[in-house]
Amino acid sequence: MRREIEVKLEVSPDAVLPDLAGLGGVATVERQPSVLLKAVYVDTPDLRLARAKVLVRRRTGGPDAGWHLKLPVSAHERLEVHAPLGSTGDGVPAELASAVRARTRTAPLSPVVVICTRRTVHLLRDATGQVLAEVADDAVTSRSPDARDEVVQAWREWEVELVEGDRDLLASAVEVLQAAGGAVSAWPSKLARALSDRLTAAGAAQDSEADDVGPAGAVLRAHMRAQRDDLLGCDLQVRQDVPDSVHQMRVATRQLRSALTTFRPLLTGERGAPVREELGWLGEVLGAARDAEVARARLAEMVQAEPVELVVGGVGPRLEADRAGAYRTAHREVLAALESDRYFRLLDVLDALVDDPPLGAAARKPARTVLATFVRRDSRRLARAYEAARTAPAGPQHDEHLHEARKAAKRARYAAEAVVPAVGRPAERFARAAKEMQTLLGDHHDSVELRRVLRRVGAEAEAAGESGFTYGRLHALEQARAEHLENQLPAVWARFESRRRRRWLR
Repeated sequence: MRREIEVKLEVSPDAVLPDLAGLGGVATVERQPSVLLKAVYVDTPDLRLARAKVLVRRRTGGPDAGWHLKLPVSAHERLEVHAPLGSTGDGVPAELASAVRARTRTAPLSPVVVICTRRTVHLLRDATGQVLAEVADDAVTSRSPDARDEVVQAWREWEVELVEGDRDLLASAVEVLQAAGGAVSAWPSKLARALSDRLTAAGAAQDSEADDVGPAGAVLRAHMRAQRDDLLGCDLQVRQDVPDSVHQMRVATRQLRSALTTFRPLLTGERGAPVREELGWLGEVLGAARDAEVARARLAEMVQAEPVELVVGGVGPRLEADRAGAYRTAHREVLAALESDRYFRLLDVLDALVDDPPLGAAARKPARTVLATFVRRDSRRLARAYEAARTAPAGPQHDEHLHEARKAAKRARYAAEAVVPAVGRPAERFARAAKEMQTLLGDHHDSVELRRVLRRVGAEAEAAGESGFTYGRLHALEQARAEHLENQLPAVWARFESRRRRRWLR
């Protein structure tokens, strides 16, 4: 997997590519021989991939012939995964089909368009010969996959892609190309342009629900759609084991579950109940991998920070092996879950709920008034959880109460973030205060879990004849850190309380 950072510009057939030498350290511009690229794009019949700005293609010609999967990261950045070309009749490689299964599920993949490109690449090199960027001059035609010669569309575009250069070079190159007649393309990809009419029709069908949904329901639906899309967007990265991807997918899962819990009175019937339950299952599966990932990084930092003379025995390697093994096991379980029928059923019912939620009468009321009510309820829930933790005696019960307060803080934060479009800055400030509570309590919970790991691994080391000194020292340091975090809690709570008592929540 690699990141692709590029900008496409539409240009007239008679435009002349300007000289780009001298831009941002560019010493020479080397024109490559023209090549003919033929790309067959595959998708589901209802264009699920293209509508999500995801593309899967089989390309022949040029230096990167093969199967390509591209996923959006931002306006001009995508993740790209390659697979070998194989034979024409082999179909989509299993690893790519698996990578997009969260979107395709049981729908078949078949050719939807063929795009041919006569490409001339210009390499922008620095004084040492290193390639900073590539500028492609593309003459493009598209046709349907069952029409061998009939051209549906034809256009020309310039494409600037960074190699070893930076974004300043990209911006400078785009500015020069615009001065020469280029216009930043309205289409994110050649595929989107080729399928523009079909994509418009598919999008209209997807958004064909009634237009009389009230403001509160509209805010909730937009929030749930955004989190559903984030969940699907993280799926491939989790499968590829991209750092932090498990965490991001877990956050999207929890935000969806929190929204279905907090704003449940806006929905009629019980369609949300099974979705909440299954999102809880997915969050737990992701949580095991995430917890192992966090502990692994934290323990490595702790050992690294210790004076050499206080690290007795193979503490670092033993802790690393323990947490790395836990992560591998947990990640395998995540991958198994992402390939399970249970997961795909969850996505199906989630789509149905998010795209057409059963909104009740309350959803038609003004968003600011209605949604603030639910944030107020979650803030009171957090206040009760904090008071229970504050008055609980020291020990495991106290730690458990703090963990419950952390979950309540997270729910209050997510509720406030969901209503920002309706409430604005007051909700943003409330969410930040709740996040501060959540972060502090989360760090405390991580410390509790780390101490359990240190006790267990330390006992294993002693059973193997190794010294337990350093494990005990690290445990004591973590205990002191937890006490320091608890000492900060009253001040953090006071800041949250000042936000909780604002007028919009009364």
